[in-house]
Amino acid sequence: MDKLLTVRQAAERLGTSERFPRRLIAERRITYVKVGTHVRIPESAVDELIATNTVEPLEVRWRGGRAA
Repeated sequence: MDKLLTVRQAAERLGTSERFPRRLIAERRITYVKVGTHVRIPESAVDELIATNTVEPLEVRWRGGRAA
């Protein structure tokens, strides 16, 4: 079983304010668990969000001062 993070812990891991993970939850863009009135986010869901939204840089080759 994954470690369940609070909204604050998820925000710290993402480097954002608490508002961002709450918006992800409201828009159902991240997996979450309701424990009574508390909301918890599985650690793997945060890792998956990071992996899914990671953009790799392109390799740019220059020819005569222009990108080719």
